[in-house]
Amino acid sequence: MGVMRMGYAHVRVTDLEEARSHYANTMGLYETLNQDGKVYYKGWDEWDHHSVVIEEGGVGLVKFGFKVEKPEDIDVIEKKAAAFGVTTERMSAGENPEVSDGLRIFAPSEHVLEVYHAQTLIGVETGTHNPDAFPRHLVGIGVPALDHALILTPDVRLMENMFKELFGYFPTERVQTDLNDDDAHFIASWLTNNNQIHQIACLEGEAGKLHHFAFKLGDWNEVGRAADLMAMDDVPIDIGPTRHGITRGQTVYFFDPSGNRNEVFAGGYPAYPDRPVTKWTPDALGKGIFYHARELNERFTTVYT
Repeated sequence: MGVMRMGYAHVRVTDLEEARSHYANTMGLYETLNQDGKVYYKGWDEWDHHSVVIEEGGVGLVKFGFKVEKPEDIDVIEKKAAAFGVTTERMSAGENPEVSDGLRIFAPSEHVLEVYHAQTLIGVETGTHNPDAFPRHLVGIGVPALDHALILTPDVRLMENMFKELFGYFPTERVQTDLNDDDAHFIASWLTNNNQIHQIACLEGEAGKLHHFAFKLGDWNEVGRAADLMAMDDVPIDIGPTRHGITRGQTVYFFDPSGNRNEVFAGGYPAYPDRPVTKWTPDALGKGIFYHARELNERFTTVYT
């Protein structure tokens, strides 16, 4: 199978204690390690050691991790990366605490992507034997898991091709200048390799930048409750609660104390590789991103880290 899912998002923050309060008390993530100026978290429905890492020293993305099914999948991706012309290096077990050896990929977009085959198993908070539906004592929003991310790149087509070739991803939705011509200019692409509507999305913009990373929620009610809790905690909301036209997901975009954009995301239709790609033209991007308002706010297009 190769890549199974996005395993972790590692970001920089300007004030570690402020960020800890946000991710632990508002988002409701569980702290699993605090070491060397980095704090590691997992959601209540995640079984691996961590899915979010915050590191003091600025803003923006350090790297993403992607978990593969078997150790030999890393060798396959390494060969595919060489054929595609992407620079890589091997990483040793323990370079990331509780993470196996793997491969570090320096993407054409100037993002760092790591693939690994194992992470220390902690277990979900409900257990796996006759479990309840959710933990009784959730904190804050109580997000269950990391969901996806959106990155910026000067060449969306190149990054779409890289994710297809190296990770076996397929596009589910795309913004392009001509709906009937796949040689047209690509402005954005949403990609996955399973039934999740997207694991990574690429938007045309400055190399190496992070637009947002997102947490999974169950439904509209949970999205609305999350927005209420953000108001209680004075979290700056970018937009929402609203719906996306692209992916059909329900959403709130907001900022952590350092200015990294987060999202809570629910819904979205199931993805299949044989489903035709849904295509959008640039003039409909407002409807695609914010279905109800049908226009983009200035922050969404100009603020990133």
